[in-house]
Amino acid sequence: MKQTSELESNGESGQTKMQKFFHFVRRHWVIFLVAIILVIIVFRIFVAPTIAKHKADKQAREMSQRPQPVTAVITKKVDFDVYLKALGTVIPINTVAVKSQVGGQLMSLNFKEGQIVKKGDLLAEIDPRPFQVQLMQAEGQLAKDEEFLRNAESDLALYKLLQKQDSIAVQQVTTQDSLVKQYKGVIQTDKGIIANDKLQLIYARILAPLSGRVGLRQVDPGNVVQVNDSNYPNGIVVITQLQPITVVFSVPQDNLPVVLQRMSHGEILPVFAYDQEGKVMLASGKLLAVDNQIDTTTGTVKLKSIFDNKGNKLFPNQFVNIKLKVDTLHNATVMSTAAVQRGSIGTFAYVVKEDKSVTVRTLKLGPTEGDNVAVTEGLAPGDLVVTVGGDKLREGSKVEMITPGSKNASRQPKKNVGGQTQKK
Repeated sequence: MKQTSELESNGESGQTKMQKFFHFVRRHWVIFLVAIILVIIVFRIFVAPTIAKHKADKQAREMSQRPQPVTAVITKKVDFDVYLKALGTVIPINTVAVKSQVGGQLMSLNFKEGQIVKKGDLLAEIDPRPFQVQLMQAEGQLAKDEEFLRNAESDLALYKLLQKQDSIAVQQVTTQDSLVKQYKGVIQTDKGIIANDKLQLIYARILAPLSGRVGLRQVDPGNVVQVNDSNYPNGIVVITQLQPITVVFSVPQDNLPVVLQRMSHGEILPVFAYDQEGKVMLASGKLLAVDNQIDTTTGTVKLKSIFDNKGNKLFPNQFVNIKLKVDTLHNATVMSTAAVQRGSIGTFAYVVKEDKSVTVRTLKLGPTEGDNVAVTEGLAPGDLVVTVGGDKLREGSKVEMITPGSKNASRQPKKNVGGQTQKK
């Protein structure tokens, strides 16, 4: 009985302690809540970052120990051409508005719109009949005046003979001589009128003043055209010369000294014209001239290049991409632009060593052309530089070389036609 009594006493005592504890918690619940919040804050500020850092370091060590699949290319030693790139506008050397030099009815147009014509080709005809009539009248007047001249010259010869015989007054001889000279002047005038009438007949046939492409006609046959006709300010048609043709483009003023230096030495600077995407070369030519002043609003200077344009791929007012060759770097170290990395240390590249690990090389880059860039410092010809996969590398990382047809490359994710990522 005594043992039972002791157990009951202990049970009551434990129950009393629990009751006291819960009673204490109910009375001081705010303190417990604050304590729990403080513990959580301390854990988040001090403990959690340390755990995350250790985890990241562990993953980094695992990643560094595991070979990373990369693609690499070998740097080469080549002659590297340096170009200035600009946007240019195709401008024809000559553009002529063909106008009539005589007034009259337009009888015919002997060209098709957009046709290529040669210098001297017949373009149009003005009614020649009024000019033919004027020519006939002028020739008749000339014949009449020539007869007057012959008669006056015959009389003058007779008067001179009679003067020698002292049978005629000197004044009469002088008057006759003056008359002869007048008739000669009249004949000269008649010949000028005839020449003018013949010229009008020539102008009635309108010929192409240069070779090129004709545009759309500005007047239809049957209309009456006049010299300097305000109804047709652009004349009958406009001809634009296509061969050769020029392109005007602008380059920054900082590039002007190297261009002028090359031209002063008599060098011919090649110029290449590309389409708007810069992929298809349309024509090749040479630099023709440099403008005599810099545009103060843009800090650029205009350059003019000339092209033979044998295939007529350059069209007036067309926008083209221009590449002006200004220099050639001989025996330059060249690599793919895909290998260039940029970070806090500047420009660098990952170089694959013989043990399949990578090392960081800081670079000093030269000019860029297409997908290649010249390296002036940091690399040597024959170095193997990473082009794909460099974002996951660190100094000393192990790498595994892959090619587009390798097994590792086949595991690389690719996009299907729907744009979703999948694996083989």
